[in-house]
Amino acid sequence: MNGITYVRGDATTPLGKGVKIIAHVCNDLGGWGKGFVVAVSRRWSEPEAAYRRWHRERAGNDFGLGAAQFVQVEPYVWVANLVGQRGMRTGRSSGVPVRYEAIDAALGLLADRAAESGASVHMPRIGCGLAGGSWHRVEPLVTRRLVERGIPVTVYDFGA
Repeated sequence: MNGITYVRGDATTPLGKGVKIIAHVCNDLGGWGKGFVVAVSRRWSEPEAAYRRWHRERAGNDFGLGAAQFVQVEPYVWVANLVGQRGMRTGRSSGVPVRYEAIDAALGLLADRAAESGASVHMPRIGCGLAGGSWHRVEPLVTRRLVERGIPVTVYDFGA
């Protein structure tokens, strides 16, 4: 694979055969309910329940910026909860919640898991919705961490 494959569609219905990991960015507050996670939760309940439990029990685990959690939702499909967003955007906040260094670290963990299982990775433009990030900054991280390791990556643009 020479790069990222871009398609129009829904990342919660990943294309292709074999093991697939659907990756998305979460915040570090334990909040779940806006953006891409709504589509994830519509399809499977496990990723939200696992993320909330992971956050609730954070004193005894690795939850935090740059961490990744992998939740199996079908025999060959996993969801990767990547913590790459500090807080959430509010009307009073200044700056965007995205943390590129945290996305980079979480992508490294995702790459290791994908390489171990021979999985392809599927995602929306992570970190660029509610997190307020720029795909021009995220795309090189995806390329360096995943594509350059030979992991097939498909990015889904939803809607028209």
